[in-house]
Amino acid sequence: MRDKNGTGKSRVLTRRELADCCLRFPGAYEDYPFDDDPLSPDAWTVMRHRENRKSFALIFERGGFLNINLKCDPAEADFLRGVYRSVTPAYHMNKEHWIGVRLDGGVPEAELFAWVERSFRLTLAQKKRKS
Repeated sequence: MRDKNGTGKSRVLTRRELADCCLRFPGAYEDYPFDDDPLSPDAWTVMRHRENRKSFALIFERGGFLNINLKCDPAEADFLRGVYRSVTPAYHMNKEHWIGVRLDGGVPEAELFAWVERSFRLTLAQKKRKS
């Protein structure tokens, strides 16, 4: 989505919009394991799977911007960091398997939503195989 000035920058999403995007997946829920006040700007929103409690997205503010950490295939993570200035190794996470996305308008909304879905799928509970 382009802004009114046609600069090519995407609309910057809010924390609530990001969380709502994550909640559209079956069994996803919102958690605040590090904060007493989820409305605090310093709060970390952790989006998890109900089945295995694994996190698939972490939403937080850092450096004056909203950020989201997402699980990612290592080769794709490396590629995305080379293409988008707003994509970096994830803050406080495994740098090979997680990307950090700074929400500064540098990543198209549709791309970001696709990355959230991939992160959700990568962290699903593994089906146990019968021996």
